[in-house]
Amino acid sequence: MKTPSPSFVCASCARSLRQQLPKQTTFARAFASETTTPRTRGLPSAADLPPHRDNDQPRWKSTPPAMKMPVRLRPEPSQPVWVVNRDEEKVNAVFDAFLGPLAGKQKGRELLDEETKWLTLTHKSFEHGRQGFNARLSFLGRRILTLQTSLALLRAPSPPNLSSLPANEVFYHPSLTGLENISPVTKDQVLDKKRLANIARQYGMEKVVRWKPARSDKLVESGQEAVLAQAVYAVVGAVALRLGGDVAGRVARERVLEPLGLK
Repeated sequence: MKTPSPSFVCASCARSLRQQLPKQTTFARAFASETTTPRTRGLPSAADLPPHRDNDQPRWKSTPPAMKMPVRLRPEPSQPVWVVNRDEEKVNAVFDAFLGPLAGKQKGRELLDEETKWLTLTHKSFEHGRQGFNARLSFLGRRILTLQTSLALLRAPSPPNLSSLPANEVFYHPSLTGLENISPVTKDQVLDKKRLANIARQYGMEKVVRWKPARSDKLVESGQEAVLAQAVYAVVGAVALRLGGDVAGRVARERVLEPLGLK
């Protein structure tokens, strides 16, 4: 009669059993100390894999093949095919219009390198962010534009409603002139995405920005204004990183705020 195996083994018995068993070689460990690990049978090595990019193109220009799915899981949407701009000359024309007056003898296209120019115009919805996007540049540019907006509001005339109050109830001081103009509501009204989108359209950014709308036949409903406003912020942030805060401040004042009617 076969002896039934125990339902559990105590710790001391398990330790003695492990000592009696022959040692087994572990081929894969989480924290191996060896510089090389044995190859698993049937799996290709790194040298056997295809190159990550086609024709050694940079990532911002071509999506690495390893980041693409071999098949499409979702059916094609029933809407017009969305095509993004790939013409470099159109991009340069936008930067000439945006930054040209501040470049002096140079052209606006010469202030930023090719990769930075494409990155400022790329939204994270394009290629699922696999070619880089402008989120960090726009974050920096928004901080700069918010600061320049606050300074411009301080220089603006005070609201006229205080003049109707008695003189003994209003405290005037030169340092407080224009302070009533600064508020989160006022700054949000100045830097509204619709207004910034109109500025972007004046420079032609609508035709060169890279993004993927949810509905190619309904661009505004898909968030086109927010995408264009983010591209404006990204250009200011890129200028700050490449040329410094003084030049970025001039771009914010002369190329964004002045067309919005704020000096």
